[in-house]
Amino acid sequence: MAGMVLVLLAGCGMTGEKTDKIRDLEFTVVGEERQPEELKKILEEKKAEEFKMTYTDQEYLYICIGYGEQATGGYSITVNELYLTENAVYVSTNLIGPAPEEKKEGTSYPYIVLKTENVDKSVVFD
Repeated sequence: MAGMVLVLLAGCGMTGEKTDKIRDLEFTVVGEERQPEELKKILEEKKAEEFKMTYTDQEYLYICIGYGEQATGGYSITVNELYLTENAVYVSTNLIGPAPEEKKEGTSYPYIVLKTENVDKSVVFD
């Protein structure tokens, strides 16, 4: 089953398009063990740099956001919003650094993969 990868840059203009929320999208955070094999390979190649991308299969839309190489471990990522508008899907996340006592030795590559329904709309990263 071939997947489709689409990389979108943050800040792509959506001038003149409607941004009123129709509804929130339900999502699942997908750990590495449950990611499609093709997506895992792509994420492994991209993880050292910041990235924002989508991946679709016939059933789901995967929204992937990576924060690049970090000097320590212990980071977490929060999802602020994931919602549908007339013309796009909007997603907003934050990287949260570790508290001093939670810092872990070694380099880390924090990223998140959100699985949601496959809607035929562009994804706008905020």
